[in-house]
Amino acid sequence: VNLPKNHPQRQLASHWSAERARQLLADSGLSDAQLDNLAHAIEAHSYSAAIPPRTLEAKIVQDADRMDALGPVGLARMFYVSGRMGRALAHPIDPMAEQRGLDDQAWAIDHIDVKLARLPGMMQTKAGRDMAERKLEWLI
Repeated sequence: VNLPKNHPQRQLASHWSAERARQLLADSGLSDAQLDNLAHAIEAHSYSAAIPPRTLEAKIVQDADRMDALGPVGLARMFYVSGRMGRALAHPIDPMAEQRGLDDQAWAIDHIDVKLARLPGMMQTKAGRDMAERKLEWLI
């Protein structure tokens, strides 16, 4: 379930995705516990859902999702989404926010400091943190 970033129920997309995965895999032979863990990993991956991962698999999936926001692809996605949402590239007078507060709802470039630069510290695994820090170095 992929909802636009500004959809009012965006935080529910991963929950609906987990439910859909359960439906699709109901006859797969997976145990109830395996289906529970799979659904949890899907649901907990979402940044907007803010669900702490309980299993190693969920931590890895969450790290992978956040990793996707960093690096060249993440930068391209940031500009694409910002453009689709009608956000300007940067503040015309203070693009680096030296004399104003950050606002990534108005200025695309602010999203780097508001969210992306925080991602390495949010990683669940050491490998995820290390990779995210390298990707962030490229980004900034």
